[in-house]
Amino acid sequence: MSTSPDCTPVDGTLGRISVWRWAAKSPRFITVIAHGYGEHARRYDHVAERLLAVGAEVFAPDHFGHGSSEGERVLIERFDDYAIDLENVVDRAREQHPGLPVVLIGHSMGGAISTRYIQRAGPGALSALVLSGPLLGGSPLVDLLQHDPLPDVPIDTEGLSRDPATGRAYLEDPLVHHGSFRRETLLAIRDALDDVAAGPDFAGLPTLWLHGEDDPIVPFEPAGRVVPRLIGEAGRRKSYPGARHEIFNETNRDEVIEDAIAFIDAAVSARG
Repeated sequence: MSTSPDCTPVDGTLGRISVWRWAAKSPRFITVIAHGYGEHARRYDHVAERLLAVGAEVFAPDHFGHGSSEGERVLIERFDDYAIDLENVVDRAREQHPGLPVVLIGHSMGGAISTRYIQRAGPGALSALVLSGPLLGGSPLVDLLQHDPLPDVPIDTEGLSRDPATGRAYLEDPLVHHGSFRRETLLAIRDALDDVAAGPDFAGLPTLWLHGEDDPIVPFEPAGRVVPRLIGEAGRRKSYPGARHEIFNETNRDEVIEDAIAFIDAAVSARG
């Protein structure tokens, strides 16, 4: 049975953002989900439901300029503004359930935002971190900056998943941004990649890195040049042959979600 989340408007760094919450009766841990570029938190309903079933209370913001939040669509000038918003969401969730472990899941751009959050806050701010196809190490999107004007190149839904239903749902979703990239946003992506590369590792934080090996949007290889340093030797990693960018919406989505939940459950249990 699905559970409808409630939505709370929260003051963010740049304006009001929508924070969705899937409430649990007796949660044993908290999970915060940070979505990717151009999308919104409700595309993770199925992930939240699976987490709810194993004892999580789930919180997920629509980033500023995304989904039902305020702001000009997908206009991003500084990733750290979004990292501050994410920190506020984590803090609000923790205030509602003092003492519970907090786990963060960041997908794509949300993975970069999550990384900047933990680099700023320190590894002690979380009990575990899951990075899904994180926008780290490099991106072909930055190459678009060589053009003036920018080409009209929206996200290619073929790169999202081998499941055609994923692309159709993406195109039919009115809360997804279907237009081209903004120059300011691409510059912010470039700066964030540099900030992450120059920032500290968080090897002391239990971290799982998941990535599709055939991801054309955030390729596996560039991430592989940066993520291992960030997560350290104790960090866990798993890649999926043939999988594209949205691994939580891939044909093997059940495997991916089960891998994430098994890791989270072990990390939360180890924390006691």
